[in-house]
Amino acid sequence: MFSRKRDAAKHVRAADAPPSKALADSLASGGDAPAPEFGPWDAKHAPGGVQRLDLGSLQIPAVEGVEVRVQANPDGGVEQIVLVDGESALQLGVFAAPKTEGIWDEVRAEIAEAMAADGVSPQELTGKYGIELAARVNTPDGPADVRFVGVDGPRWMVRALYQGAAASDPGREGVLGEVLSGLVVIRDNEPRPVREPLPLRLPREMAEQGQQAE
Repeated sequence: MFSRKRDAAKHVRAADAPPSKALADSLASGGDAPAPEFGPWDAKHAPGGVQRLDLGSLQIPAVEGVEVRVQANPDGGVEQIVLVDGESALQLGVFAAPKTEGIWDEVRAEIAEAMAADGVSPQELTGKYGIELAARVNTPDGPADVRFVGVDGPRWMVRALYQGAAASDPGREGVLGEVLSGLVVIRDNEPRPVREPLPLRLPREMAEQGQQAE
């Protein structure tokens, strides 16, 4: 189910885990990495025959029961992506990174520093993609659990923020975890500053919905 949402909650500012398997294999082989066991996938390794929502630099697999909410600016550029399944939500971001090293280590350290400045004590967890960061933060609606996951790829990094049930209990990721492991990153050949968000656009389906609504 796809929907367009203009309102979005403020989230914790965004990058210590070893490089992802995709990036490590890429570096070890001089840039020509074998296909990893699971995604997020670089475009050249993306499995075929999968229906995906095309947002430009990020393609999201269509998974039954997952609602995709996209916040876009008036020009159609995507500013925020949130996936919802029951009591859990997953916010996604994709950023430019160097070809020779990952950036999740320092990004995660900065997230932890920002939390500490707000009086929050984050904890490091080891998950499917390496070291994650979990915490209980204060929101306008009261305390809430969040969990950050970072995946370093060749010249990109995906930052995933779990909220709700999937944040407090990684075992409850369910279909949201399936979506994360099925993401495809389309990294263009443009030189970009490290950490710059990769360009995202409103998919045709959502753009048409918006035009009809207007």
